Amino acid sequence: MDQHIKPVELAKAYRLLNHGPTVLVSASHAGVENVMSAAWSCALDFAPPKVTLVLDKATATRPLVEKSGYFVLQVPNMAQLQLTYEVGHISANDAPDKLAKAGVQLFRVDGYDAPLVAGSSAWLICKVLPEPRNEQVYDLFIGEVVAAYADERVFQNGHWAFEKADPQWRSLHYIAGGNFYAIGEAVVAKT
Repeated sequence: MDQHIKPVELAKAYRLLNHGPTVLVSASHAGVENVMSAAWSCALDFAPPKVTLVLDKATATRPLVEKSGYFVLQVPNMAQLQLTYEVGHISANDAPDKLAKAGVQLFRVDGYDAPLVAGSSAWLICKVLPEPRNEQVYDLFIGEVVAAYADERVFQNGHWAFEKADPQWRSLHYIAGGNFYAIGEAVVAKT
């Protein structure tokens, strides 16, 4: 694991998603791995930390999540713009070698078999909390965050530090048709 990747206190894990970034979703089962982009994920609860994720039935990632009971949400950054676009617009159902073509490098952390995408800014390893009706009717999965990590070059002391980091670390926010925004400058309201 990269020396800059540090554990994030689970009580602060929601902060990794609170700013609404596009995420990379990874999962594996029986030796098959996949990564896809998703715009529809969010923090759901603090203690224990939970997230929601919409996974369409047609994706190649969904059966891996259903069979393994785990998924990882990664926060991609400007350096991963093309990778994020490609894994979101090419299905492993059509191109089994999509991860290699997109340049995805995976790694694992001790204690979990779920694959993590190298180069991301943050990672949330999630255990599926089964809600069959939500999953079948709405494609909505709920996951409990069981481990969280972030790159200390952009997430420090439980907070994002985009304004201090190299612009390559800015998170991506998908709009449509291959158009993304990168997170902007910090502004602070009077308290």
